[in-house]
Amino acid sequence: MMRLCLVIIFTALLFFPGSRATAASDWESVVFIYHRFDEARYPSTNISIDDFSAHLAILKAEQIQVLRLIDLAEAMASGKPLPARSVVLTVDDAFTSFLTGAWPLLREAGFPVTLFVNTGSVGRPGYLDWAQLRSLEAAGVDIANHTVSHAHLINRLEGESPADWRQRVVGEVTEAGEALEQHLERPVNLFAYPYGEYEPELLKIMQEAGFLAAMAQQSGVVTAAADRFALPRFPMGGVYAGPEGFREKLTMRRLPLEVLSPASPLVSGESIPELVVEVGDGVIRSDQLRCYVLGQPAGEITPLKGVPGRYRVKGTSPIRSRRGKYTLTAPGLHGGWYWFSQPWFNPALPE
Repeated sequence: MMRLCLVIIFTALLFFPGSRATAASDWESVVFIYHRFDEARYPSTNISIDDFSAHLAILKAEQIQVLRLIDLAEAMASGKPLPARSVVLTVDDAFTSFLTGAWPLLREAGFPVTLFVNTGSVGRPGYLDWAQLRSLEAAGVDIANHTVSHAHLINRLEGESPADWRQRVVGEVTEAGEALEQHLERPVNLFAYPYGEYEPELLKIMQEAGFLAAMAQQSGVVTAAADRFALPRFPMGGVYAGPEGFREKLTMRRLPLEVLSPASPLVSGESIPELVVEVGDGVIRSDQLRCYVLGQPAGEITPLKGVPGRYRVKGTSPIRSRRGKYTLTAPGLHGGWYWFSQPWFNPALPE
C-alpha cells in the first residue's frame, strides 16, 4: 500500500509541476511579448483579438500560473523560489489597441500584465495618454520604462564618442523614468530595449540605473541562470501568433547551454557570426541538436574535438537584416523540446 501511495504522489508531481515546491534555481518561466491587437495593417506585430483570447483561454484551461514580471525579477534578484513552470505576459509600446482590445480580456481573466511605455509617444495618435495610463495602473497594470523615443540604442551617431553615446543613452532612460514617476507617482524599475536590441555596455547601463531586469526580444525560456538584463521573450505577432504556436511555446524548456563566445551580439559587414557553446549533459538528445537561421538553410553545428559537449555553430551566409538569430533546438531524453536563441544585431543596417 505504501508503495502504491508513493507511485501516485510521484505521478501527480510529474504531471502537475506547478503544484510542487521548487528550489531557488529549479524553475522555468515563459515570457511572451505582444504589441498590437486587431491592427491588421501592421501584420508583423499584430495579433487578432480572437487569437489573443485563445491564448488566455489556454492558460486558464491548463491552469498555468501567470506571474507579474516584477515578481519574476525580484525572485531572480533575491534567489527566492518560484513555481516550477509559469508564464509572464508583457506588451510593448502602449498602443491604444491594448486598452480597447487586450485589456478587457486580461481583466476578465484576472491575469497580470506589464506594459512598456516609450514616454515621447504618450498621447500621440494611436498611443495611450497619461490619463489612460494612470487608469490602467490603478486597475492593476504594471507600467514600465521603454525609453523616451524608442531609439535604436545600439547605434552611435556620426562623430559620437563612446562617452557621448553613453550619456545619450542614460539620458533617454533617465528622462523616461522621470516622466513615468511624475505621472504615475511611483518609481519604475523594469525596462525593455526598443526593438529588443542590446549589447554588453547597455546591460551595464541598465544595471547601474537600478533596474531589476531588462527585457529583450530573442525567443527563449527564462531560468534562474539567465542574465536579468537581457531576458528573452517569445514574440506573439504575425504568423507566429496562432493558438497552436502559443501552445507549443508554453511547453518549451530552456536548452541547458552556456555561450562561450562571442561576448557581444553585434555583427558587421559580410562576416558570418560564429557561436561557441557548451551544452549540458544528460538532458537532451545531443545528436539531434539543430540550428535554424531565418531565411537560410540549417546552420552548421560542429563538435569541438577533445571537449565533450562543446560546439561551434555557424550559419551558411552573413546576417543581411538588421536583426537575426540562431535558434538551437533539441528533443529531450525524456520527451519535450529544448530551445535557445542567440540574437545578432547589425547597427549599420536600416530598420
